[in-house]
Amino acid sequence: MNVEIKTIGVAGAGTMGSGIAQVFAQAGYTVSIYDQIPAMLQKAKSGIESNLAILVSKTKITEAEADSILGKISFTSDIENVKADFIIEAIIENLKAKQELFKELSILNPESILATNTSTIPVTQIAFGLPHPERVIGVHFFNPAQIMKLVEIISGIETTDEIAQLVYNMIQKCGKSPIKAKDAPGFIVNRVARPFYTESQKLVEEQVASVEDLDLLLESAGFKMGPFKLMDLIGNDVNFSVTKSLFEQFYYESRFRPSRIQEQLVSGGLLGRKSGRGFYKY
Repeated sequence: MNVEIKTIGVAGAGTMGSGIAQVFAQAGYTVSIYDQIPAMLQKAKSGIESNLAILVSKTKITEAEADSILGKISFTSDIENVKADFIIEAIIENLKAKQELFKELSILNPESILATNTSTIPVTQIAFGLPHPERVIGVHFFNPAQIMKLVEIISGIETTDEIAQLVYNMIQKCGKSPIKAKDAPGFIVNRVARPFYTESQKLVEEQVASVEDLDLLLESAGFKMGPFKLMDLIGNDVNFSVTKSLFEQFYYESRFRPSRIQEQLVSGGLLGRKSGRGFYKY
């Protein structure tokens, strides 16, 4: 096992994957982003360039620094090119897909640390069947990863304390605020956040208040963003999937029941900002 992490692999070039890659590149790591779809890689590159341009415009970094950060990131659609000391996946929230990806990556990288950015799937489940489950860990960034400070570090049953501490230190080096969590459903943040979303949606279902009024109320109470604006930002498909997963993992406990309103939005493709309409129009 490598005792020092120098190179980073990111599997998945979506919003989370590209944000995570930017975080590590800004911290000085050499990063490779892998995605099966070349168009996703191009979109990720454009997104990172745009994010860095914003930092330059705000004089937080120089143009030379932006060029240096981008130069640390390579893009590939060939999984054989994903060779790194630490590899984090940010793909679809599906247990089978994550397990299959990690099986392939563990063959290509027999001594690497494998991390999952899962929101709710138990790390222990993802690690099941892998040759070295003690080197599998949850590293849960929040959207947008390049801005949000909090990162959950989740140890599975077999994850060693040494790996957990090594990863914790690395995330601190990236300027983030890591917290250690056990491998429980929803970990910490997604479990605590469910009532923020589900109770707000129940109030709308029961016609107690409107989407707009509830957002205004909670923002005036100190929240930076109301629940419906935040769900539209995250993506209603992602948010609904997380709630559904927690509902199932807690044996259908009523307080985690997904909202029919959000289910209807998802089934109609009204996913929020990324689709142009969700609880609001964009």
